[in-house]
Amino acid sequence: MIDRFSLPLAALLLGGGLLSALAILPGAAQQKPSPSDPAAFYRTEVRPILTQNCTTCHSGGKPAGGLDLSSRAGLLKGGPSGTSFSAAAPEESRLLKAILYQGVQMPPSGKLPQKQIDTLTRWVKMGAPYAPGTKAAEAPSHMVPPAVTAETKKFWSFQPVRRPKVPIVQNQSWVRNPIDAFVLSKLQANHLTPNGPATRAALVRRAYYDLIGLPPTPEVVRAFVADTAPNAYEKVVDFLLASPQYGEKWGRHWLDLVHFAETNSYERDGAKPNAWRYRDYVIDSLNTNKPYNQFVMEQLAGDELPNRTPEKLIATGYYRLGIWDDEPVDREQAYFDDMDDIVRTTSETFLGVTVGCARCHDHKIDPIPQKDYYSFVSFFAGVNRYSPQAQRPIAPEAEVHEQRAEVAAHDGLVKANRDALAAIESKVRPDFAPVEKEEFRMEGARIPIVKKRIGHLITQPEFDRYVSLKNAERELRKFQPSALDMALTVSEEPKPRVSHVLLRGNAHAEGDEVKPAFLSVLSPPQAEVSPTPYGDSSGRRLALAKWIVSPQNPLTARVLANRLWQYHFGRGIVRTSSNFGFQGTAPTHPELLDWLASELVDGGWKLKPFHRTIMLSGTYRMSAAAEPKALAKDPENDLMWRYDMRRLEAEEVRDSILAANDSLNSQRGGPGVYTEIPAVVLAGQSRPGDGWGKSPEDQQNRRS
Repeated sequence: MIDRFSLPLAALLLGGGLLSALAILPGAAQQKPSPSDPAAFYRTEVRPILTQNCTTCHSGGKPAGGLDLSSRAGLLKGGPSGTSFSAAAPEESRLLKAILYQGVQMPPSGKLPQKQIDTLTRWVKMGAPYAPGTKAAEAPSHMVPPAVTAETKKFWSFQPVRRPKVPIVQNQSWVRNPIDAFVLSKLQANHLTPNGPATRAALVRRAYYDLIGLPPTPEVVRAFVADTAPNAYEKVVDFLLASPQYGEKWGRHWLDLVHFAETNSYERDGAKPNAWRYRDYVIDSLNTNKPYNQFVMEQLAGDELPNRTPEKLIATGYYRLGIWDDEPVDREQAYFDDMDDIVRTTSETFLGVTVGCARCHDHKIDPIPQKDYYSFVSFFAGVNRYSPQAQRPIAPEAEVHEQRAEVAAHDGLVKANRDALAAIESKVRPDFAPVEKEEFRMEGARIPIVKKRIGHLITQPEFDRYVSLKNAERELRKFQPSALDMALTVSEEPKPRVSHVLLRGNAHAEGDEVKPAFLSVLSPPQAEVSPTPYGDSSGRRLALAKWIVSPQNPLTARVLANRLWQYHFGRGIVRTSSNFGFQGTAPTHPELLDWLASELVDGGWKLKPFHRTIMLSGTYRMSAAAEPKALAKDPENDLMWRYDMRRLEAEEVRDSILAANDSLNSQRGGPGVYTEIPAVVLAGQSRPGDGWGKSPEDQQNRRS
């Protein structure tokens, strides 16, 4: 519990302040000591709080951040920033600021109950006395993973989302919508004021990059600056949300989260055939404003939903995006590596919890037992490993039947032609000289070799028929049935494998059997798995998808609302956007986050109206100017007194250059393109350059 150190904040948050806060007990149950007995006050009131919340990390030979709270000497010494206790001004002590969440927030798992804060405040104002003879404590030999208990279930992100009341604030003229009321309320409580509005040129540029990832033209900027209509900005936002480039910009965010790639990684880095169809599915889904809950369901279980369509099948390409080892040393371990990739991507992207950390043991930080991890794996127990053949046709069923009939007919013609050729060749083969046997392997030599046998082994009509059959063979090869459109999709074994807890994560050390089940810390319902009507999957993934988007799940809406905020403001209300667990950062504006999550669900999970609400707020329209007083009090802008400056992303830089010199190819969709890659990079492959083509120059100028 101290002000900022030179160490990363995450390093300071690990340990007792993180774990022991999970089981906060009331202060001492004994009779309260007299203030005239400071040592007794420390023993009975203060030490239990420090032990439960602080000294697991901040003690021992290497205390976190250099701060040892197990002795008065350690408290006075403090860390790299100096003492944690100020005798001259006790109320300004860094220790108190930390527990009040003014700067560094300790303990990181959640603010202490007010009663405990009051006790520590009283102790500091008494001069922070310790009991006589108190010595520095030894570091604990190990940290005990938190259990799923009534206390751990009280953690903020595990609580149901409840729509809070919009605060009543002064300066109502600044409030454009409820977002501003939540932000302004916190600013006023900290005696700060929000920045003024950004310039119109800066605002239109901000909106363009945020929504479509491209800069406005100079003409667009000049027109907006000159437009005095009250709804001029609203028109810009609506125009950008309707642009097909919106899906390209925001689809890129999603593709990053789910680890989209068109190749397999590892040294050969082979291509994933038709992976681009998943990318186009994501872009099209965003452009059509598909509800997020439907978007989730289609990716996790599109093949198990009623009315199976090509679009839903393509969505399950979600399961084929990860790395693939085509030469695993241990195929069983490789299978569980694949499952782990799916579990981690699903839990972190949709739920904001690091379930993957419980693969080998109970989660060290969050209340996620190892059994919960393998119960989560069990939802995917029927999924086949990826392979380049993990494709299926996405044409309508009637077209599939028609194409299969064409293939069968073509195969019949090929076989009949081959049999007729073989009958003639069987008459002449015994007469071949050794050199002719070798030459006959070459297609172009066959007719001349057979022709030599006219008159003594075959007749002229037989030879003429042989030539006709060879011509027919070439035509059959040339004009084959048209191929069906294919897509990478999920596939399952008819019966899922039995799942077990794997001891220490070892694929060959099975423990207790487990069934599909949701995370127990969320007090979920029992997983109800129903067979699908298609007979080619278990229905387990559909059960998981329904729970993830269920209104009873407290994580999904919060995580999505936070991600959308993050991409608009450069950081989330929860800065650790894929970790809403105990090691993640607490929300700077918890009421605002729940209001946003409620707004999202009540709005039918539609993203475009949500974008609009954020972008029309006064909070979004603030300038990024540095105001000295606010900068000194809140240098990290946790209170949102200004719009954070941020750099353009790599894709935006490249696309801006292409747009500025009028060479950007705005063509949308289709297979990926190959840009120029230095030979030294391609040399890293096992077969340098293998699989990397060269697209035409205009195609190389497609959007990043």
